[in-house]
Amino acid sequence: MKARNPLVTAFLRPEPPPREGYAALADAAAAALMAEPGEVRPADSRGEPGGLIRLDPGLPVIIVPDLHARTGFFLSLMESRLPGGGAVRDALAAGRLQVLCLGDGFHAESRALERWKAAYGEYLGGWESHGAMDLEMAESMALMEMVMLAKLWYPRNFHFLKGNHENVLNEEGNGNHPFRKFALEGDMVLTWLRRFYGDDFLWRYAAFEKALPLFAVGGRFLASHAEPARPFTDAELADARQLPEVGLGLTWTDNGAAREGSVAELLSRFLPGTAAPRYFTGHRVVPGLYRERSGGLHLQIHNPGKYVVAWAMPDRDVEPSLDIGEIRDISRRIAGR
Repeated sequence: MKARNPLVTAFLRPEPPPREGYAALADAAAAALMAEPGEVRPADSRGEPGGLIRLDPGLPVIIVPDLHARTGFFLSLMESRLPGGGAVRDALAAGRLQVLCLGDGFHAESRALERWKAAYGEYLGGWESHGAMDLEMAESMALMEMVMLAKLWYPRNFHFLKGNHENVLNEEGNGNHPFRKFALEGDMVLTWLRRFYGDDFLWRYAAFEKALPLFAVGGRFLASHAEPARPFTDAELADARQLPEVGLGLTWTDNGAAREGSVAELLSRFLPGTAAPRYFTGHRVVPGLYRERSGGLHLQIHNPGKYVVAWAMPDRDVEPSLDIGEIRDISRRIAGR
């Protein structure tokens, strides 16, 4: 019998994953991030892989906005067929394509509003009952399982930037804020994991989050989870994992809160010969496929109701109306095979 695709296994699992196997996967993914070569992740001031990732300018890139526990999105992406034949996962394995995710793996958002309300009641009860939160964590952990597996399978061609939801410790400081939106999501995840997985697991998973890069340089674009709060220097971007202001400025900046001209200055510095450079972010919801900001230089692409991706090609500048679109949800069909 043919072995099931591990991504399909994660997609179909109805309960949270086994603790030890998941902790070992987080350890392996963190080790892969901390072993990335200097030409991909220039070293920071401590000699470790820094906060900046350099993509291969000769390869196409699929840019993926906030995933928020949407396992169907990730599975559909990896199994999507490309115009030249084969699936995205085949092109990644062959070194013909790159995928860049803009962060935010945990926390289903508005689509799970009623579940969050039910889980909040469970939280107030000290997790004596926890069925709603188990379903939330099954989705969030499965999504990040898929991400970590992809990083291990395609280490040079798959990248995931840290978003503001990559804060399993729900800490204040170190470039993070505690998170709440529809409920007390940050503390609910923290206390649920502490109750059912333990502190050792929490610290091992947090080590993976803290190893993630925060800023990407492509051949014709730049990207981070949120709009950059100011035009950080090259040294600051390399040291972003150690500089709380930089981490916050790349993951939490609200629309209209950045220093004016920050996107333009960064694009000019990193992509001086590009006729129409672009800066991609997710973080804030857009009503359609994308929102243009900073005079069209900045493209926000996070729509939680659609499977939106952007393409960046090596031989031409990004054209939003051509290169940003939806992929079909084929996850149920794939899982049913």
